[in-house]
Amino acid sequence: MLSTKTLDTIFRTARSHKGWLNKDITNDQIHQIYDLLKFAPTSGNCCPARFTFIQTAEAKNRIKPSLDEGNIDKTMEAPSVVIISYDTNFYESLPTLSPHNDAKSFYEGKDKIIKNVAEFNSALQGAYFIIAARSIGLDCCPMLGFNKETLNQEFFPDNKNKAIFICGIGYGDESKLRPRAPRLDFEEACNII
Repeated sequence: MLSTKTLDTIFRTARSHKGWLNKDITNDQIHQIYDLLKFAPTSGNCCPARFTFIQTAEAKNRIKPSLDEGNIDKTMEAPSVVIISYDTNFYESLPTLSPHNDAKSFYEGKDKIIKNVAEFNSALQGAYFIIAARSIGLDCCPMLGFNKETLNQEFFPDNKNKAIFICGIGYGDESKLRPRAPRLDFEEACNII
């Protein structure tokens, strides 16, 4: 089992940060995040998620018009903002990712199945992204408060990718945190049958 300190870092003491320290993250850290999350499971190893890292002021200005008012400051101040999206043609990679069967044929021409599988699995991969970022010492702020159509038109005008959520990453400013909100107890959220 992982150490108590590691579990605290990933889960128990980790927080969603809305304020950031003025400290950049490196391309090596970005590679570390992906190199961890890529091994986490997806349905049939389909791996539909794509990660677009927004770091420059110019790129942040491109994302700004799509943001809800409450997400502007925490997005613009984050050292990096990641668009977690899915590739609408993810199944084209299945001959490599799932070579033991003809998985590509499960999806070709089946738009509803493509969308359902891609949305579910890229959301999973986005959660793995958060765990991987926390594992290497970074803080996260996942967000849904943005206009997906506006963001997709700006960053994915070919309609190949579709945004699921965005996530600020960096070093959180703990002085800007509110007290931690409660969570449901086991008995409220779980049932053992």
